[in-house]
Amino acid sequence: MENAVEPCILQQSPELPDRFSLSSTWERADAQWPSHEQRTLVCCRVLDETHDVRTFVFASEAGQPFSFEPGQFITVSADIEGQAVSRCYTISSPPTRPYTLSITVKRTPGGVMSNWLHANMAAGKKLSAFGPSGIFTPSAGPSRKALYLSAGSGVTPLMAMTRAAFDLGQNCDVVFVHSARTPEDIIFADELAALERISSAFRVIHICEAQGSHGDWQGPIGRLSLDLLKARVPDYREREVFTCGPAGYMDAVRKLLLEGAHDPARYHQESFNFAETVEGVEAAPAPQAGEQRSFMVRLARSGKTFAMAHSETVLAAARKAGVPLPSSCSQGICGTCKTKLLEGTVEMKHNGGIRPREIDKGLRLMCCSKPTSDLVLDL
Repeated sequence: MENAVEPCILQQSPELPDRFSLSSTWERADAQWPSHEQRTLVCCRVLDETHDVRTFVFASEAGQPFSFEPGQFITVSADIEGQAVSRCYTISSPPTRPYTLSITVKRTPGGVMSNWLHANMAAGKKLSAFGPSGIFTPSAGPSRKALYLSAGSGVTPLMAMTRAAFDLGQNCDVVFVHSARTPEDIIFADELAALERISSAFRVIHICEAQGSHGDWQGPIGRLSLDLLKARVPDYREREVFTCGPAGYMDAVRKLLLEGAHDPARYHQESFNFAETVEGVEAAPAPQAGEQRSFMVRLARSGKTFAMAHSETVLAAARKAGVPLPSSCSQGICGTCKTKLLEGTVEMKHNGGIRPREIDKGLRLMCCSKPTSDLVLDL
């Protein structure tokens, strides 16, 4: 007699509190792999998700497990045509599967890193990456009722949160609304459909701008609107909202929710518009009248030195001096340029890319630190 396998219907654990933070399992998610530490990853396999989106699955070269919060990103680095290029990509795999880590990358026209990954990355190939960073995680708004709103490759952090919740058996009440150009452009379509079938508390809504080649497409056509949200998710005001996608999409969603009287305190969006948005080098701010003070910067390990004005960021001055420093977003968000300050003082204004305990240990973000004295860096 053939064995029948029953689908797993997720049950909420009675031990979990009403407002359970998924990330509480990984309170020290950065302990094993700090965001400023570079490691070598080995590609295990490459998966085609859509015609222009691939998932790259990696293991650590040294065999260590990965530790991170669902929704965080890593910064990958590669030498492309003689130039060192770094980009941030959200981790699409969940931390509940710790021996591999995945990034899901859309190939964008003119995108240096995305095109290189699609053309060159294969099983056995190696890639350098800085550790997980980012604050767009479930701990930002723990709740039993959530609304996930994504567009394009913005689905990746929300997919990591979803996969982790399912792996942990949390039957959280989640409505996942994803916008795509056409049905062929929907990333993770089959997996989301399968998850929806096994959990009565998980609901997926796809919105497409056009039907594409799917003449039998039954979902909404157009863009997310307040009327559509009210019709399909009538209790949206009661839900914690997590939003990720292109900047224009997130701006529109925020305005839409404000118009619909959703509580802004329960709204969270990915602050780093990932992948290919930062292609160039930021210009150093021009010194203003009377700002002629300069300081010396010494790199303790390499012995290199350079002078800089106090109106410049350390990262901008280093690039002008031809000194390569790891970086990506250049906005104080990603944490890639995190460096230990051995001597001296800086003025730093960041956007969440560094934690208080890291500042206490002497770390600073070079992209948003301006010197107030001579400096010695642990580089």
